[in-house]
Amino acid sequence: MTVTATPAIPAPTAPSPHDSQPPRPAARVLIGLVLALATAIGLMVVAFGAPAVHSGAHDLPLAVSGPQDAVDGLTHALDEAKPGAFDVTVHTDADDVTAAIEDRDAIGGITLDPTDPTKVTVDVASAAGTPYAPLLRAVGASLAAAGDTVTYTDVVPLTADDPTGSGLTALALPIMFGGMASAVTLVNVARRSRTRRVVASVAFSVLAGITATAVLQLLLGSVDGSFWLTAAGIGLGVAGVSLTVLGLESLLGYAGLGLGAVLMLFVANPLSGMATGAAWLPQPWGEIGQLLPIGAAGTLTRSAAFFDGAGAGQAVLVLVSWIVLGLVLVALSGLRARRRRDRAPEAAVGPARVAAA
Repeated sequence: MTVTATPAIPAPTAPSPHDSQPPRPAARVLIGLVLALATAIGLMVVAFGAPAVHSGAHDLPLAVSGPQDAVDGLTHALDEAKPGAFDVTVHTDADDVTAAIEDRDAIGGITLDPTDPTKVTVDVASAAGTPYAPLLRAVGASLAAAGDTVTYTDVVPLTADDPTGSGLTALALPIMFGGMASAVTLVNVARRSRTRRVVASVAFSVLAGITATAVLQLLLGSVDGSFWLTAAGIGLGVAGVSLTVLGLESLLGYAGLGLGAVLMLFVANPLSGMATGAAWLPQPWGEIGQLLPIGAAGTLTRSAAFFDGAGAGQAVLVLVSWIVLGLVLVALSGLRARRRRDRAPEAAVGPARVAAA
């Protein structure tokens, strides 16, 4: 008898867990995180790169004095050589030009001798910002090439120990980091007490201003103005960042910390003009930067350190406004928490009565 073997029918195999399945929740979170980080890097490049690329000489306030015909000729020559670079303001004499620079109404000045307009004095202020003195020296070189006798005067110089102003230029990061770090730390350490957070933030800001000024003035020799006025400028900047972020966190939770970080890191920091001053940044971004804590702190600190506080009025007002905003946000979050506590006993009364019935 012949037995025919029936071919075995293979048992159905279970589908592989990797075959055409949608990403698991953990994988989706990971993909979203990677995309978010890549987007953040792109935004960071835009935030820091765009102001740097588009910065330059645009309507820089320049004080000029001299005979009217000579001033008209100088203005025309400046417009031809550097179109739109300068916003020329005519002053009566050399003393008025110097005063305009010292009051921070101009980034520099050019004085044409009333008796001999070919004798030119170029007034620079190295402490006004990194690019202005080299720019005006280049203008002076072009005048000298045309046959004029040019003399240079540094009306507000930087210190001999830091002739490039590097110490003041690097101040943006400590102000931002000090404000952000103190806010994040206090949120976690003093979680149950808004009052303690605010008091500690103010105390830290005062000490940060004194410490940073001591390093800049006594250790590095980067500034030589009023110690306490400079410390106040730095301290107000740190407080403006810290209290604003504390207020946002108090009202919005961790989302407030994220919002504060984006505002200070991606907006306030690149628009601060810490090294160059607001006039060198593209407008209106330079003006917007001066309405934010880091830019206002930079202007106030530079004015305090080199210009005896001249031109610092708006910066003080801006910083005080950010501090008040932070305090108001903290107060609003406290009122909201109190109302929730007041409603809690009333909400518990209903179930209690039902149970008693």
